[in-house]
Amino acid sequence: MTSWFLYSLTVLIWGSTWIAIKYQLGTVDPMASIAHRFALAALLILLFLLLRRQSLRLPAKHHPFLLLQGLCLFSGNYFFVYNAELVLASGLVSVVFAGIVMFNVLNGALFLGNAVQPGVVVGGLIGLVGMGMVFWPELNAFSLTDQNFVALLYCLAGTLLASFGNIIAARNKLHELPLLVGNVWAMGYGAAAMYIAALLAGVSIEFDTSASYVASLLYLVVFGSVIAFWAYLTLVGSIGADRAGYANLLFPLVALAISTVIEDYQWTLVAILGMALVMVGNWVVMRAQRP
Repeated sequence: MTSWFLYSLTVLIWGSTWIAIKYQLGTVDPMASIAHRFALAALLILLFLLLRRQSLRLPAKHHPFLLLQGLCLFSGNYFFVYNAELVLASGLVSVVFAGIVMFNVLNGALFLGNAVQPGVVVGGLIGLVGMGMVFWPELNAFSLTDQNFVALLYCLAGTLLASFGNIIAARNKLHELPLLVGNVWAMGYGAAAMYIAALLAGVSIEFDTSASYVASLLYLVVFGSVIAFWAYLTLVGSIGADRAGYANLLFPLVALAISTVIEDYQWTLVAILGMALVMVGNWVVMRAQRP
């Protein structure tokens, strides 16, 4: 299975999950929705592994890292990003979250001793400029009020946590932990942590039985969590967190393509040029050679 297939699969799925997330916000608190999502995803992977008679046992020394991965990648980052989107335009959140490309480069060098590849840095910066052009109306309309500033900090916190989760996943791959087994534990830890945090915060653990909520939740569980995270974390292990992280620059463009059809999004010349820069940046990043 080629890296390009996994890369495309990740981008296409995560580019479409914005529609599902839209239907998750409203009746049910984001903390509960995030917990439901990853609890069900962990259960689905668990059933698959049990059918294959695969052992779930892992050495105790790895569980603290799986817990950290769950807190960073399957709960904490989503908590901050969901709450940021309640205040900020989704385009602005996408631009900020795209900074994970640079976070992954820096954190990989700091925690894993990875060499900083000039091609990844240059490509990532080109892509970030392109993203800024695509979402320039949101950036131009942004005002640093107290509410917006807090939401911006939330978005940065979510991006940083997601990057830490990527680095921990790369560490787990280096120690040859089976990916799906590791995801069961990490997603389970993340869901449990979010349920506990919700209870401590006095948040009601509710479930919306409406067709739109259930359908969007199932899409996020099966495609957005089980399949996309399998593909993405496989990429992290094979091409590195820095290069795999560029997918986070591309999936907002898929979301915009869908929005063009569903919501009549109007492309401007600046946005088209920005999209071209993102694609050029992707080409530069993917051509960068790993040490």
